[in-house]
Amino acid sequence: MIMTPEKNDSTVTEKGLIKKIKTSLRLVGKEAVSHAFILYYTLRAPDTPIWCRTVIIGSLSYFISMIDGIPDLTPFLGYTDDIAVMAAAVATLSQYITPEIKSKADEKTGQLLGE
Repeated sequence: MIMTPEKNDSTVTEKGLIKKIKTSLRLVGKEAVSHAFILYYTLRAPDTPIWCRTVIIGSLSYFISMIDGIPDLTPFLGYTDDIAVMAAAVATLSQYITPEIKSKADEKTGQLLGE
């Protein structure tokens, strides 16, 4: 059975994303946290095309997963691949990232970082 992105959207939840961010917060930095929320809120936007959803699910799943190119437990380098994947996804989907999505992501990042 082939899963379409629409059916698989529930694999990336806000709760799971926040849990991962909290455990890696000191290492990933503010920009990476903001990118994660931008991708998440773009995924949840009703007008986001299926191909964008596929890119977002892939990049956020890569971030959340402990299995990746550079293990997350590796000091200093562990999250560089995760950050690069999310940054590439944000750049690729930039035309679908609305000012409202960006604002909501900035607000959520500020809340999480206590700003």
